[in-house]
Amino acid sequence: MARSLYICYFGLREPLVQTQVLPYLRELKKDGHELTLLTFEPEFSKRWSSEQVREERLKLENEGIGWTALAYHRRPSAVATAYDIFRGALAVRGLIRSENLDILHARVHVPALMGALARSFTRRKPKMIFDIRGFFPEEYTDAGIWPENGLLYRSVKRIEKWLMKEADGFVILTEKAKTILFPESADKSPVEGCGDKFNRPVEVIPCCVDFRRFDSVNVDTRNLMRKRLGVDGRRVVTYVGSFGGWYMTNETADLLGAAREKDSSVFALVLSQSPPEVMERLLRERGFSDRDLLITRVPAGEIPAYLSAADAAVSLIKPCYSKQSSSPTKNAEYLACGLPIVANPGIGDVDELIIRTGTGILLDGFDHESYVSALEKLEMLGDVNEICRKTAYDEFDLGRVGGERYRRLYRKLMDGREVK
Repeated sequence: MARSLYICYFGLREPLVQTQVLPYLRELKKDGHELTLLTFEPEFSKRWSSEQVREERLKLENEGIGWTALAYHRRPSAVATAYDIFRGALAVRGLIRSENLDILHARVHVPALMGALARSFTRRKPKMIFDIRGFFPEEYTDAGIWPENGLLYRSVKRIEKWLMKEADGFVILTEKAKTILFPESADKSPVEGCGDKFNRPVEVIPCCVDFRRFDSVNVDTRNLMRKRLGVDGRRVVTYVGSFGGWYMTNETADLLGAAREKDSSVFALVLSQSPPEVMERLLRERGFSDRDLLITRVPAGEIPAYLSAADAAVSLIKPCYSKQSSSPTKNAEYLACGLPIVANPGIGDVDELIIRTGTGILLDGFDHESYVSALEKLEMLGDVNEICRKTAYDEFDLGRVGGERYRRLYRKLMDGREVK
């Protein structure tokens, strides 16, 4: 049993924390670990009253999870982040001492830097898990946020190199990323889980879904939602996620437009937290009217019900270097609802998964001919709903895949090794 601090540079209420952080902490509790979560809350004093903080802390304590929160600072960006890193490192240092921590579990680079700095200034040296997730510096350059090979990129890469040396264990999202970061792991079996010459454990843990969220998805749910949306007798193609950056908004609209050309009854169901105006304009330019589309924001808990109304799903992401480390959560959600996926190659392990399981179609290119070809191949797949669900359960189930691999990593770190 380990005493662990999970460091997360997001707020507790954010969807990512609710769907990708807390569920994993609950899985780790199954091995009896004592867990504390450190979050950074935007506009902390405005969004949280003291009563709300107490209530949330008590709620988590009842689950056996402690919660510590610091304010998140947004501007000026680099200075604000540096300040948060400094305050976070001080907080982590204090928690190492007061909680006698065995493991620092850092989700991506900024929390890892907090943990590594804090550990440098304490006599007690807890093991550190670098939960890398993706290629963070490359994501920022690929999305056009940082200039390629600019000062920020080069600085973060130097820090990343140090963090890779400091960490005692790693989590990454894809097998493809593992071969890039730990090429020597190709000679070891996945069960061994060792990724470098120092035999530090590495676990590949894709973005998983809690299948309990999808328990209610059935024929009745589908019929009720289709009736609610007014799409009885129509083919519904869905997209979940953001617009812009490395998410291919224009290409997604082109694919949906090609689907409508092929079948005028096609209905576009878009679930996004992004402002709807851009996608709405693009779809109207491609012939969609009010009765042919719905672009809306829905709570995470309602996504399965909406997806149950669909017949197929779209997942187009810019095939850049950083996306070799990407495991799109939307794909796991699509498959859990029995939806075949139209995707583009070059994204994490998506190519291999779709080819191996037959749960979708890979585009040959981003042009009208390729879209039409993909849609025709999609029809030829036939009814693959159960295959999609089984694939989701085998590959992305929170308990059987994500939770078990996290627990395995913790056991490897604590097995026979004491914290100094």
